[in-house]
Amino acid sequence: MSAIADFRALHAAPRGFIMPNAWDAGSAIVLAQAGFAVIATTSAGIAFSMGRPDYSVSDAGLAVSREAMFGRMREIVEAVDVPVNGDLEAGWGDRPQAVAETIGMAIAAGMAGGNIEDADALGGGLYDEDLAVERIAAAAEAARASGFVLCARTDAFMTPGAGGLAAAIRRCNRFREAGADCLYAPGVADPGDIAALVSGVDGPINVVMGLGNAQNTTTALLDAGVQRISLGGSIARSALAFVRRCAEELRGPGTISFAADQIPQGELNSLFSRARDAG
Repeated sequence: MSAIADFRALHAAPRGFIMPNAWDAGSAIVLAQAGFAVIATTSAGIAFSMGRPDYSVSDAGLAVSREAMFGRMREIVEAVDVPVNGDLEAGWGDRPQAVAETIGMAIAAGMAGGNIEDADALGGGLYDEDLAVERIAAAAEAARASGFVLCARTDAFMTPGAGGLAAAIRRCNRFREAGADCLYAPGVADPGDIAALVSGVDGPINVVMGLGNAQNTTTALLDAGVQRISLGGSIARSALAFVRRCAEELRGPGTISFAADQIPQGELNSLFSRARDAG
């Protein structure tokens, strides 16, 4: 089976799956070696690794460009032999045609699927609902021939005044009708809200862990009927938090107790050599 077919099959399996997010080739290889059947990219993790804020910033000059983001995502795809889901943000353009073009680029880059969201990063808030649906319909049309797995994301739950859970469910269902294969409403973490999302949306649900709430477990989410669990930028942010703790220890007591948990040089050399040989 192809990477796209493998990824699509996971969305139809009786029980869901976990999809951690990588931000570069090294993190992707480590996650794939751990045994995950699929990994995703994280726009936040990629941006932070470049010393830039996540794309949702008022100054477009601070954001990572589509070209730079795709450069990193291609490196991730080429580094592993499992399907990769791309964080395609809002599709790098307001118009449906721009979103369709981004889907085409993702397919050409070897990604098995990708997310398109309805948050207007520069304008603020969410795209008008009808326009948001048109954008997903254009993305679905661009994805159809290849089988590329399209996940439609709505930020209605996290956006003040956008309508909360009810609006998230409504938008997800409209996106499903427009052709999305998977639906995603970040910020939903309460078990009752997750149950409402799973029962209220006619399609596979993605839930992100670690976005303001690290209390859920993967087992509990899968038991609740969630089909896909992602981590967003949580692992990348945790890695940067570790770097800061290392710096604080060096500047404080001057010890390096953090080094006790490092992966040995030889193990990393062997891991990355095998990954490159396989590629």
